[in-house]
Amino acid sequence: MSDERKIIIDDREIEVDGAMTLIQACEVAGIEVPRFCYHERLSIAGNCRMCLVEVVGGPPKPAASCAMQVRDLRPGPEGQPPVVKTNSPMVKKAREGVMEFMLINHPLDCPICDQGGECDLQDQAVAYGMSAGRFNEAKRAVDDLDLGPLVSTTMTRCISCTRCVRFTSEVAGINQMGQTGRGEDAEITSYLNMTLDSNLQGNIIDLCPVGALTSKPYAFTARPWELSKTETIDVMDALGSNIRVDTKGREVMRIMPRNNDAVNEEWISDKSRFVWDGLRRQRLDTPYIRENGKLRKASWGEALGKAAEAMKGAEKVAGLVGDLASVEAAFALKNLVEGLGGNVECRTDGAKLPEGNRSAYVGNASIEDIDAAKYIMLIGTNPRDEAPVLNARIRKSWINGASIGLVGEAVDLTYDYAHVGTDRAALDGLLGGKHGDVLDAPSVVIVGQGALQEADGEAVLAAAMQLAEETKSTLMVLHTAASRVGAMDAGAVTEGGLKAATEGADVVYNLGADEIDIDEGAFVIYQGSHGDRGAHRADVILPGAAYTEEQGLFVNTEGRPQLALRAGFAPGEAKENWAILRALSGELGNAQPWDSLIQLRQALVEAVPHLARIDQVVENEWQPLKPRKLGKGSVAFRNAVSDFYLTNPIARASEVMADLSAMAKDRAAGKLAAQ
Repeated sequence: MSDERKIIIDDREIEVDGAMTLIQACEVAGIEVPRFCYHERLSIAGNCRMCLVEVVGGPPKPAASCAMQVRDLRPGPEGQPPVVKTNSPMVKKAREGVMEFMLINHPLDCPICDQGGECDLQDQAVAYGMSAGRFNEAKRAVDDLDLGPLVSTTMTRCISCTRCVRFTSEVAGINQMGQTGRGEDAEITSYLNMTLDSNLQGNIIDLCPVGALTSKPYAFTARPWELSKTETIDVMDALGSNIRVDTKGREVMRIMPRNNDAVNEEWISDKSRFVWDGLRRQRLDTPYIRENGKLRKASWGEALGKAAEAMKGAEKVAGLVGDLASVEAAFALKNLVEGLGGNVECRTDGAKLPEGNRSAYVGNASIEDIDAAKYIMLIGTNPRDEAPVLNARIRKSWINGASIGLVGEAVDLTYDYAHVGTDRAALDGLLGGKHGDVLDAPSVVIVGQGALQEADGEAVLAAAMQLAEETKSTLMVLHTAASRVGAMDAGAVTEGGLKAATEGADVVYNLGADEIDIDEGAFVIYQGSHGDRGAHRADVILPGAAYTEEQGLFVNTEGRPQLALRAGFAPGEAKENWAILRALSGELGNAQPWDSLIQLRQALVEAVPHLARIDQVVENEWQPLKPRKLGKGSVAFRNAVSDFYLTNPIARASEVMADLSAMAKDRAAGKLAAQ
């Protein structure tokens, strides 16, 4: 039941929910109220006092607008709506006083501070502060923390807003940061000087309103006004987080999140944020041909000619779609290989995802369904490693009262869950109405790729769909590869899976699939961005663009098509992936019917109409799979991701990811209890 209240803010009368705070009501009215500690996705702290407003008829002192609800306001003597002022002399004086206190101990670091140019403290000091301070005492200094290789700390700048403490404990689910001491001795610190053990820790850099927490890898490399900013899509997991890529010249300098409430809210994982140094290393920037067992540099004409010659003379051609390929590239490869009578396969990890049945390989749940879920059942997945931002959303649902169940490996998910079991028998035990009252609607069943990669993967998927049907739940298939859903939509699949596609193939066209081994004997053409496992096995290498270097469609794990835009250009002679395939088709004498990305996208949308619905979750017709016998009951589910930081060639080329992976292994071995 809504509790609508009328309220007058700066002579504007608005009607808002009584549960809203005054700062939220001001935002509804379009009035800006300064703040440091308040953040809409974190609990209310009310400790910076920058958001003070005057409540007319209330106490003769300003009130913190972040901590007072509209329903707490008293109406006028004759029942008039309560009046709030945000620009009165009382408020102006209060803000100046608060800002003066903030700056007592703040060092004059702006010229050497990475936050300079995009700092809340700078902006609000200019807008709401005084022109001079009255304090001449010595400033206090605080020791810096070692939070690990990602977050750089200069704690003398800290204003104790506690945003970082609230984020790590509420969203990331770790309890390693807190505030100790009182008065001048108060400081934010980490428990026993521990480094942060979370794959979401980079978000505290964005949250910090001053320069106390900044990015260690990005430190002292660029100023915000030097950077070109491109809004695009992340491909480090299948969530499709909305990101902004900042470039300086041809180099990617940093990656930051964009707000999208339906997908990633305003968080991204550490891999998404810090993988950019992998875009500079081990890059393929010129074509190569293998001669006498060794690779040598070649021209584009020579490399394409060699590839075309091999494909023309082949009896069977197989195409493999890697985890980072755009839908356009997958569609162009399918068009090329099937034109030669070959097969294309995108399920390179062996996942038993049924072709043509979108409700089975995507499901019918949206990411936002998790917010309202009363019960969430996880099957064969560790979302903390497979999609950390989705895991934070599950944790938020748990905080709001949802119950979580898990069939699979018992791991630390940052929230409590009922561990139903680890094996097939545990899943079987939930079917046929034996789940009790734990899965009352609204609920969500989430099945991971680890559960679908074994021989009985389709039976597991059928069981998950049956469980969703019996409990009137929605189903989400949690993918680990950014390209998978889009490639499945484009039809880049072979009946019988990977083995049927590649068995007996003379030529294998590998479009960035670096996580598999290709049998000896086949002639391998590798098209990709990095010198990873796929390039080591290749006979011809065609250098392609990475995800920040070309436009492309990606469909996320819930089936939402999103458009990634180009932030920079590929190095050396590397080309856009669709253009390489178009050029090769010309060499083969069977030119593809498009000469531009726009024409290719038109052909793609004609073949798969729902891909035109950018940023919309496409509703899938529910087509349950026929139940079949699960594998041996005692066989445990294994999670798909064993090392979160090294899942793709870009991450494996990154020094930062290598450091984080080594730290995670040491922590698991008990070597990093306290540093």
